Amino acid sequence: MTEISFQVCCIEEYDLFIASLEPNMNTLNLLQVERGLRTIARISLENEKYFCDLDGEMGDADFGKSIRDGFSAVLSELPSIDRSDMGTFLIKVGTVFASHAGGTSGPMWGTAFLKAGLKAKGKKELTLADLVQMGRAAVQGIMARGGAQVGDKTLIDAIVPALDKVEELQQGGQIDFKSALKSASEAATAAVEGTRHWPAKRGRQSYAGDRTIGTLDPGIVAVAMMLTAVAHDFD
Repeated sequence: MTEISFQVCCIEEYDLFIASLEPNMNTLNLLQVERGLRTIARISLENEKYFCDLDGEMGDADFGKSIRDGFSAVLSELPSIDRSDMGTFLIKVGTVFASHAGGTSGPMWGTAFLKAGLKAKGKKELTLADLVQMGRAAVQGIMARGGAQVGDKTLIDAIVPALDKVEELQQGGQIDFKSALKSASEAATAAVEGTRHWPAKRGRQSYAGDRTIGTLDPGIVAVAMMLTAVAHDFD
């Protein structure tokens, strides 16, 4: 492919993405899902040190590097990942992430993508109802893999309230992704300070017991920052 044809291809792909952003965005296509994934990856790369510093207060200080490694691998392999449907795409993303991220982050985040992908098998577009089902499956996968529950001061405590808000809007007749993502990001962001005074009950931080009261959980912070960035992209 020549440089000119490559540039034209990229411009056409970008124009397709822009054209897909309708004022009331009621579904997500694969291009938009990929855009969201790239945004999440960008947050992990830009905040590696910050996430490690948060983890280092009571943990082993490797969280930022672990998810950076996972998302870096996903970005490297994106051009070759099968895009035949949403599920196939996300399952492969989860497999790549789990294979490259160290510590407990690889299995946890990788499982989340895998479980979400299984719920999206065969789908070309996603509705809010689909997103809720995928998110619930991801949470169940994380809980089964790591044994964490709501209230243990882990990333689940940011994901679950975000999903609850999306489901509340969806059940109330709301079908616009822009509004739902904004509300989800606000719920996750509230969890950052809302869980500060909880003791950590899972992971390396739990070894410090009540000394973790007053600290921020890096997984909760990461989820909040990622959702905020994605919501901004669709605003």
